[in-house]
Amino acid sequence: FVAWVWPYLVLAWNTVVDVIFFAATILFLRDPNTLFRRGDSEVTLNPRRRFVHRSFSLDDVKFIKNAMNCTVNDVLVGATSAALSRYYFRNSGGTDTYRTWLRSVLLVNTRPTASLQAYANMIESGRSNDVAWGNQLGYILLPFHLAMHNDPLAYVRKAKMTVDRKKSSLEAIFTCKTSEVFVKMFGLKAGAFTFRRMFANTTISFSNLVGPTEKIELCGHPVVFIAPSVYGVPQALIVHYQSYNNTIKIVLSVDEEIFPNYSQLLDDFVESFGLIKDAASRLSESIKKE
Repeated sequence: FVAWVWPYLVLAWNTVVDVIFFAATILFLRDPNTLFRRGDSEVTLNPRRRFVHRSFSLDDVKFIKNAMNCTVNDVLVGATSAALSRYYFRNSGGTDTYRTWLRSVLLVNTRPTASLQAYANMIESGRSNDVAWGNQLGYILLPFHLAMHNDPLAYVRKAKMTVDRKKSSLEAIFTCKTSEVFVKMFGLKAGAFTFRRMFANTTISFSNLVGPTEKIELCGHPVVFIAPSVYGVPQALIVHYQSYNNTIKIVLSVDEEIFPNYSQLLDDFVESFGLIKDAASRLSESIKKE
């Protein structure tokens, strides 16, 4: 009986904790001031931004995934943590034993993917009024730990622990439903205010989107790559991962005042992926020898 009920108790506890932190973030809880965010009095919605991107091999990411027995998302979160750590410690002058953290806002579409075809069939049959249009977005506050590790794979292990913890929570569903009720009760302006507070009190936005697995065309023109990003949020750094065919594109949207050497930050992502891949190769070789 205990083994059956324990996962539900953990799910309930994690959800309560995450919801409390979510509410506290909107009300008063701010990330520590680091190189990655403006001071509280300097937050602006329209800074001068730069957009940079780089491509990675999806096969390399899957190789790391298989070597570490984790998911693609775990690898990307770990590589992001490694890159941010490299940039932070190089530019802040902090010691290798220093530890800090920052939080990202991760938007999650809570609409079941399996229901999309059912909605399409309803539209074709003329029952479009029964379809709930648009995405059903919830929010997850995903922490990134900044630290210097001798083993690059330590970032992926830490990321897997963090992501697994978030999977055992109904934070995204709860925040989605709460946001809908809040907007209906208090209006769009109140909803926009809470939305801005959430982004202003965190450090980065993070997303990982799955794209087409084969090359596509748009109006007869072949699509070479897909590199989405956004503008208008108060955070100084926005990280997007977008897969397409056999590549993954990383897109950074950066506040130019906070990241004057934004190209160096992008290079840190490339270097971190390379170090993690090399470490995963050594791990695979050692396992084969055993």
